Amino acid sequence: MKEIHIHLVSDSTGETVQSTARACLAQFQQDNFTLREHSWPLVRTPADLDRVAAGLQKTPGAVICTLVDEELRAGLFHICNAAALPVISILDPLLGFLSDYLGVKSRSQPGRQHILDSEYFSRIDAIQFAMAHDDGQALWNLAAASVVLVGVSRTSKTPTCIYLANRGVRAANVPFVAGAPVPAELTALKEASGKRPLVIGLFREADSLVDLRRNRLQMISSGNMAMSYADIDAVRQEVVACRRLCADHGWPVLDTTRRSIEETAAMIIRMLEKHEAAALS
Repeated sequence: MKEIHIHLVSDSTGETVQSTARACLAQFQQDNFTLREHSWPLVRTPADLDRVAAGLQKTPGAVICTLVDEELRAGLFHICNAAALPVISILDPLLGFLSDYLGVKSRSQPGRQHILDSEYFSRIDAIQFAMAHDDGQALWNLAAASVVLVGVSRTSKTPTCIYLANRGVRAANVPFVAGAPVPAELTALKEASGKRPLVIGLFREADSLVDLRRNRLQMISSGNMAMSYADIDAVRQEVVACRRLCADHGWPVLDTTRRSIEETAAMIIRMLEKHEAAALS
């Protein structure tokens, strides 16, 4: 099988070029080749470019870059052209478009999206909040959340909360456990005065939950817990009971069976925007 090399060059953390490249590469069938990704973050000096040049000489391949400094970008293009390697700067079209539209020239300053501003500290606060309110912790402070996720085990509550936190959303999650009382702090949210958190129920199809739970049981102790935790009939009853709880309280629900964490979070953010807009009206 042929091996294809892709070099991702960035003057910052490399998140932008990596996510963009992977989103595009996902559209190509990769049965006939193996893709090797080479990441080159924090390229900000000629010496850094020399490192990239050495890497390209060792493993030649296509180059995708997000270098905002014009001299560095020109230097990278010179290296690639000399080696007959294809290269593209994915920010150029968008920066040119915005510059024309706004009527100003871009700053060409690396890492501007990671500046320590109020938005950055808001994300850090949200991450700390999500960790402190994971899996039903700190119920006394549940009303301070923007979103509260409720669901049975293995419905991706925790990773969804962490993803939301990285978007600046204060998210908490409360597990639904069959046969256990629902926390009073959760049901009392609908009675709270003023702005209240949006409570959302997360679900998966029972068959999918059973598969996930069986994999989970391979890493923890079995016994009586395993008999009900991954039993298809018990799981179905658990899901029905949790759905009934949400219906009784008027909480919207999301099926995560065929959704990625990112897709689920995007849906939640859209629901939150509508929730907050309604609260202001």
